[in-house]
Amino acid sequence: MSGPYVIRGSVSLPEAELMWRFSRSSGPGGQHVNTSDSQVELRFDVAATESLPPVWKERALQRLEGRLVDGVIAVRASEHRSQWRNRETALVRLASLLAEATAPPPRPRRKTRIPRGINERRLREKKQRGETKRGRSGRDW
Repeated sequence: MSGPYVIRGSVSLPEAELMWRFSRSSGPGGQHVNTSDSQVELRFDVAATESLPPVWKERALQRLEGRLVDGVIAVRASEHRSQWRNRETALVRLASLLAEATAPPPRPRRKTRIPRGINERRLREKKQRGETKRGRSGRDW
């Protein structure tokens, strides 16, 4: 693989805490398909990791609780024929998933007021449009 996968900032996924499992991919293939274990399952124990700051860890556990099994998150990759490329894909997926899960919450929205002048202009234009339409009716004829 091409070095440590950075989640965000200086925090990266430690190779020692990654658990790999390989199996045969499903789907069509050639003569090589019955002998190569190209599907990759990457597991990362979010609950027991020491590599994430405590605040990030808490956020990740909270946001990923639907995907976690006993505090462990699993990512699968089987798109490519080569195990190496599937490993890369799984690592990228895991890193992006953790980056998204540990991101700080968005800032709360500040309510804004519509300036009085804009509102008055809108009402004036509505009134003028109504007068124009009322003038088109033939009830005075």
